[in-house]
Amino acid sequence: MRKSKFRESQIVGAIKQSEAGIPVQEICRDLGISRATFYKWKSKYGGLEASDLKRLKELESENRKLKQMYAESELQNRVLKDVIEKKL
Repeated sequence: MRKSKFRESQIVGAIKQSEAGIPVQEICRDLGISRATFYKWKSKYGGLEASDLKRLKELESENRKLKQMYAESELQNRVLKDVIEKKL
């Protein structure tokens, strides 16, 4: 996945500016992004604070680790099943 050149704090700051009444077009021009990007950010980060962002990152990291653990256990399970089938 491509990494954004903007930090989450910058994204939240842009959303806060929008909520403060600054036009979206002006925010997009200042940041050099499209309106679609801004609204994508708003749907993902809207209503979040800095502490919420930290917790979100922790949860995403934990979820990634759990998915990897599950995939590895499924692979081991499949290998064991194949070995058992060959013995019978």
